[in-house]
Amino acid sequence: MLFFYLSEVYAPWLAPYAYGIVLLGFLLFLFRFFENLYAAQFNKPLFRHYFIYKKLSAVQLSILTTEFNFYNLLTKKQKQQFEHRVAHFISEKRFIGRDNLIVTERMSVLIAAVGCMLSFGRKNYSYSLINVVLIYPDQFFSVINNNYHKGEFNPKEKALVFSWSDFENGFKITNDNLNVGIHEFMHAMQLEAKTSRDLDSLRFSKHFQNILKQLTLQNVKDKIDKTAFFRAYAFSNQYEFMAVLAEYFFESPTEFKSQFPKIYDYTKKLLNFNFAQY
Repeated sequence: MLFFYLSEVYAPWLAPYAYGIVLLGFLLFLFRFFENLYAAQFNKPLFRHYFIYKKLSAVQLSILTTEFNFYNLLTKKQKQQFEHRVAHFISEKRFIGRDNLIVTERMSVLIAAVGCMLSFGRKNYSYSLINVVLIYPDQFFSVINNNYHKGEFNPKEKALVFSWSDFENGFKITNDNLNVGIHEFMHAMQLEAKTSRDLDSLRFSKHFQNILKQLTLQNVKDKIDKTAFFRAYAFSNQYEFMAVLAEYFFESPTEFKSQFPKIYDYTKKLLNFNFAQY
């Protein structure tokens, strides 16, 4: 009896809150429905960000400004988004030095910046398959194939591994189409696209298939052989091809677009990349 009495007393006060919760849930459902409809229609997310709140320290921001040219090409709003993403990456991942290497602020900022540049067009940008970043001073011996590596992505351990000297050369030399940071981050992104069903992954898979179809065309194959534009390592397998393609996209966009416009366009759509000079 007491339960029913209390229900009668307090029900009028609770009703507005209940209606509000139901209305909020309905509006959220409509927003998600429209967001998915927009993504399906235009092949890109309606919003890449809901909130931008993480900030970099003055030292971290100085590193970006002075050493990472892509950041300086962005608009004011895009810079705020990029800073948020870099700060989020640094706070979420563990950076561990190997062979007595001490991880500096500069190392963590620049590694995060390369990863965030590659995923800047994506709504899902945090690389869920990466928990830890291992940094060696130089090339390291890998038990995966008993060989020395400049970088590798280990999905089993959720680890991204770099030789710092090679990573540094990758972003300092911007026109040789060799960037171990972009290369290894792309491996992580591609595997995530293969195992996930979010909008970014679906777009990635769709346009990667379009790229592969281009490679079956005789005129494209002939041009690849004739120009030798992509280095031979790209044709080791599909994963290496996509990783090398990403290096060329960022380091030689003008020549890439001129030589293979359709493959360039599919790569741009795959990354949803409409920033800076791309």
